[in-house]
Amino acid sequence: MAQGSLRPQKTAMLVAQRIVADINRRGNVVGDRLPPEKAMLDAYEVGRGTLRESLRYLELQGVLSLKPGPGGGPVVQEPDATSLATSLTLLLQFEHAPFRTLAQARAGLEPMVARLAAEHVNAEQLAGLKASVDTMREHLDDQNVFLAEDRRFHELVAHASGNAMFRYLIDALLWMLDSSAIGLDYPEVRRIAVHKAHLRIYQALAEHSPDTAAAAMAKHIDEYGRYAERRHPEALAAPIVWTTV
Repeated sequence: MAQGSLRPQKTAMLVAQRIVADINRRGNVVGDRLPPEKAMLDAYEVGRGTLRESLRYLELQGVLSLKPGPGGGPVVQEPDATSLATSLTLLLQFEHAPFRTLAQARAGLEPMVARLAAEHVNAEQLAGLKASVDTMREHLDDQNVFLAEDRRFHELVAHASGNAMFRYLIDALLWMLDSSAIGLDYPEVRRIAVHKAHLRIYQALAEHSPDTAAAAMAKHIDEYGRYAERRHPEALAAPIVWTTV
């Protein structure tokens, strides 16, 4: 790429990068307050408007929360996949991509994630997965509990993979592909089938069998896709739009 084609970064973005670098350098943790505004203005040698734009950007990314009033100011937060999901949603909306795009992405990603999870899962993570499977079984008559545990199980598998990129991608996909948001419903017979699939995946993870875990996850996601295509093709064909859920 020619030097002349590079887009100069806004000062506010550069300052935001310096703020994050300083958070890491100081070893700040969630809940820590950053220096007061005057100290930050002196340190970064920018105007008040530029600094506040930088802080607002970091707030939108989930890095900071801005506490108003005396004793307030920027406080370190732990980012999650929400900002990634929002960015992906906007990109896909402008591509006029359907929700089917997300289902296809899950079919490609989640078996790989399950394979990694079988290799890296620890005892604490297995306990969490078992608790999710058991809770789903005990509340098969409650679709709200079912949906919550369905999402939690897949998040736990992604976290057990040991790969931060996959963890955030799966979290973002699940946020975007919220069943209640796109109108999918699960009759009890389908909930029972999902519970059995989760149990098979859990057992493969507990045995630390990558091939079995990947195959079980692939079958589970394929069954989900077939069910959605058969019962709710209009939901999968609907365009992805940025909404709050």
